[in-house]
Amino acid sequence: MPTTRANPFLRPMPARDQHEPHRTSTQLELLFDLVIVIAIAAAAAGLHHAVAGGHLLEGVLRFIMAFFAIWWAWMNYTWFASAYDNDDTLFRLLTMVIMAGALVMAASIDQLMQHLDLRMPILGYVIMRVAMIALWLRAAFHDPLRRASSLLYAAGIAIVQCYWVTLLFIGPVGETLVYALFVLGAVLELAVPVVAERQGETPWHRHHIMERYGLLTIITLGEVMLAASLALRAALEDHFEIALVHIALSALIIGFSMWSLYFTEDEHLETQSLPRALLWGYGHSVLFASVAAVGAGFAVLVDVVTGHAAISLLGGDYAVAVPLVLYLLILWLVRDRYCLQGPSRFVLPGFAVLALAMPALGLGLEGVAAALVGAVIARSFARKLNA
Repeated sequence: MPTTRANPFLRPMPARDQHEPHRTSTQLELLFDLVIVIAIAAAAAGLHHAVAGGHLLEGVLRFIMAFFAIWWAWMNYTWFASAYDNDDTLFRLLTMVIMAGALVMAASIDQLMQHLDLRMPILGYVIMRVAMIALWLRAAFHDPLRRASSLLYAAGIAIVQCYWVTLLFIGPVGETLVYALFVLGAVLELAVPVVAERQGETPWHRHHIMERYGLLTIITLGEVMLAASLALRAALEDHFEIALVHIALSALIIGFSMWSLYFTEDEHLETQSLPRALLWGYGHSVLFASVAAVGAGFAVLVDVVTGHAAISLLGGDYAVAVPLVLYLLILWLVRDRYCLQGPSRFVLPGFAVLALAMPALGLGLEGVAAALVGAVIARSFARKLNA
């Protein structure tokens, strides 16, 4: 841990020890995650209402925009804190600025989802990123060995924020152009670490990063558990429907199974090589988004059963099955294909195909839940056989 003997307001910010024992998430990081999940919940709620209302493509595209901004700000801060958190007052204050930006984003996601209004989401995002510029400049000052890398981070983030702010002054344009401009901005954001890390890799702590990602996975799985609660509440408050009980039970089973598949004995990130870290770190964006989308899918199913949705029951089943399939495939992409051998290596892709087929075969949500339980059992059994 950083020393407490120096000035508590402004301490040096040298690189943290990559092999520091017993490195765990701090209370400030846990509070940061809680604020971020508020924004994730707002994005998931927007996706739920768009899909239930029959606006699938529009809802998915806008959900991707909102989720990328939330996840990217979370990821940049998380990896920086793993390398440089000195827990002084200035670090805490800058972290709180980032939290404030996240709350601005959370409050304005409805504007984005309903009207494609980017003004307040961009303002919240830029607040988060400007605080990161200050953190990287501090790291550049206190860590001469990686000064070039830190300055590239600060400069790169600043340039991309100028791009986002410029979008605020562009006159009305069509939706297609808005999406294209967003993709360009996202590519620029993703390029900054790739360029900066090649000048000197930041000393992030491998076990700390795995814990941070695991904690966000747990928090995001709360969206699935919340959907189970919504289904039960609908069954109690409205006229009783056995289908709502099925939705609640399926949500619990699927949520527990997703948790079991993520938290196994296998290490997610067994090396600190830059290509592997980038794939693992970036790949989790789809994994986190898919978890939130599964929760939104269950909420859509509640609307379908209670007569408040413009889509069919089959469409509701696929609102759960499709993001769940993405979850399985990404978990295979970033972890299983590296850490497993033999038949166990292909369990997740195989059961992803099975889960996708279940609604079309007439087995519905229960079939999807059964496929996921099968994935948990088959992966555990195959792994033991190949141990």
